[in-house]
Amino acid sequence: MKNILTVIVLLASNLFSQSTDIESYYLKNGMKVILSPNKEVPSICFRIFFKVGGKYELPGTTGISHLFEHMYFNGSAKFKPGMFDKLLEENGGYSNGSTWNDFTNYWEEFNSNKLELVLEMESDRMKAMKLDLENLEQERYIVMEERRLSVDNNPKNKMEEELYATAFVSHLYRQPVIGWMNDLKNITLEDCKFFYKTYYSPNNSIVILTGDFDKSEAKKFISKYFEKIPKAKIPNHKKIEEPEQRVEKIVNLIQEVELPSILIGYKSCSINDPDFYAMDLLANILSTGLSSRFNKILNEEKNLITETYAYQDQMESPGLFKIYAQARGEKEFEKLLKEIELILEDIKIKGVTSNELEKAKNSKVIEYFDSFKTNQSFSFALGYYEILTGDYNNLFKIVDRYAQVTSDDIKRVAQKYFNNQARTIIISKPTSKEQ
Repeated sequence: MKNILTVIVLLASNLFSQSTDIESYYLKNGMKVILSPNKEVPSICFRIFFKVGGKYELPGTTGISHLFEHMYFNGSAKFKPGMFDKLLEENGGYSNGSTWNDFTNYWEEFNSNKLELVLEMESDRMKAMKLDLENLEQERYIVMEERRLSVDNNPKNKMEEELYATAFVSHLYRQPVIGWMNDLKNITLEDCKFFYKTYYSPNNSIVILTGDFDKSEAKKFISKYFEKIPKAKIPNHKKIEEPEQRVEKIVNLIQEVELPSILIGYKSCSINDPDFYAMDLLANILSTGLSSRFNKILNEEKNLITETYAYQDQMESPGLFKIYAQARGEKEFEKLLKEIELILEDIKIKGVTSNELEKAKNSKVIEYFDSFKTNQSFSFALGYYEILTGDYNNLFKIVDRYAQVTSDDIKRVAQKYFNNQARTIIISKPTSKEQ
């Protein structure tokens, strides 16, 4: 097993070394630019990250980041509604965007000879997007419907929302990225104008180009289309320290489900904490693959569950270590929490085996190969680590950080974070058949 990991680390190191033609710099207005040319594929990915997401939203405006992501595709001063996508598609391109707790990002993949066109379109919507009541009301309705489908009518996602809203009392990770329904109903055009003017500014953004382009030409076009956009005064985003949780919290949900399930969230660490790598590997050991602890014990030996997962949050501030399990029935559910606790207690005392640890390391390293497979995945990885860790170069240190984790590290973090007083439990049970 160790020989396999050594080979994987060497392969990863070689792959990373092929991706070192990266240059970063700032425009005069504060916009950060990251360029990584690669002539192997005749296409380019443009990606822009804005340092705004769920944790930046003011009370009463939860969901505005995601709402704005929708609105951002609906035209600008030079490019009327529909033209952005039409011009992209006519030139072999396509686009999308996503919103998260710590950031919002947009990207386009397109033919190499259309770089100037894409930069012109992106800069135009950055400085003069179509921001009016028609755009707001159209997208408000769509996002509200999205919330109904993805959260209100999705039992598992509803449990996730309740978990964060209950576990966090100060940090704004407690706010759902898609927003509370009442807030979505009441966001005003003035709220949107303030949000746009404040957060969609060059000094709050990172532009990333990956793929088949000439650096000097790209710099010329980026300067031409973005450097004259004025910077904005961005409010000081204070880092909120979540108070220590000293009491276990339990929420019972009665939902339209066939089987009972449980979602446990332990207060954990941030992606910037050295403990993160051991906790992430531990999540893999618990629930990834047929040989995982949860599958072997909860499924094969005890026959208690139909599905399960463990996941360590990857967030700028400390997040949660989550464990989800759906029971086969009410009788099995009554035993489920105790069996999960026994598995975690065993790891606290004995750690994990060398085979379990090496398998998890191999799995995580292979996952990171995916970051380098395409222009899109690489541009996202660069921006992700730039936003969350403050330096995109941390992307190239991941393999070594996983490789250094020991079984003693796994035991230590299990003892540190799996504290019943610092956990929140969401229980989902079927509605009574008598009702």
